[in-house]
Amino acid sequence: MPSKLISVSETTAVSRGERRIGAILVDAGRLSLEDAERILRLQREQNIRFGDAALKLGLLTQADIELALSSQFDYPYLLRGSSKVSESVAAAYQPFSPKVEALRALRSQLMLRWFDASPGHNALAILSAASKEGRSFIAANLAVVFSQLGERTLLIDADMRHPCQHELFGLDNRRGLSAALAGRGGSAEVQRVEGLRDLSVLPAGAVPPNSIELLSRPLFAQTLKKLRQNFDVILLDSPPAGKYSDGQTIVARCGAALIVARKNTSRLWHVRAVSDAVAQAHATVIGTALNDY
Repeated sequence: MPSKLISVSETTAVSRGERRIGAILVDAGRLSLEDAERILRLQREQNIRFGDAALKLGLLTQADIELALSSQFDYPYLLRGSSKVSESVAAAYQPFSPKVEALRALRSQLMLRWFDASPGHNALAILSAASKEGRSFIAANLAVVFSQLGERTLLIDADMRHPCQHELFGLDNRRGLSAALAGRGGSAEVQRVEGLRDLSVLPAGAVPPNSIELLSRPLFAQTLKKLRQNFDVILLDSPPAGKYSDGQTIVARCGAALIVARKNTSRLWHVRAVSDAVAQAHATVIGTALNDY
């Protein structure tokens, strides 16, 4: 939003100590300077926190307070209606929900078992046996929670058969991974996600007729190697491994995979077949995430 010139006294009134919450919300357009002064007066009179005073006066909602706190503690998330990111990316909009808490627990396991386990472990393939098991949903939300940790995170939509990450994040998909692997693009196709500071996405781009051939070319390994130098965490959303061999090629370049299964949908023998395919690619299965648990 355009910058606004305010007086020194006004700046002091909304930016000192706990009043930083007021400054954040004024800058975000969620609070007027006049209302900030009303909140500060009540705060002083009753010796309560800025947020509690604002709630008492009905000038802010709990969501407003949480937004300001997230900014104070460097934990970015989005407000509904403020972004092109789909609201199905729950971690971007509902960071304090039980669903996202489960995603953070999964993130911790992945950090311990792979990303922090050894230098160079910064790429992970997200696999599932079949379609509609939540693979892309898990990949998108994991990318958000990794970025909220302060990790420079890149989500690559390596499903060049039925890509969807550009739709989830509201991004341009005219150019992406397919163009890069055909020698017509590169890291310039990576797009930042506005409002989620440490998150970037490399969309799939135009659907090619030869995705497995593109992934098998040395250029894929070279592109991934270059991207590894610029990001702490790289997640690759892959096509269903039970239908296509793309996932085996992708996981061979990453060195590890997370397998996604869906409660009451996925078949155990199908998941085992994916695990066997990962082993044949001389890669590691970090674990299996049960979606809709």
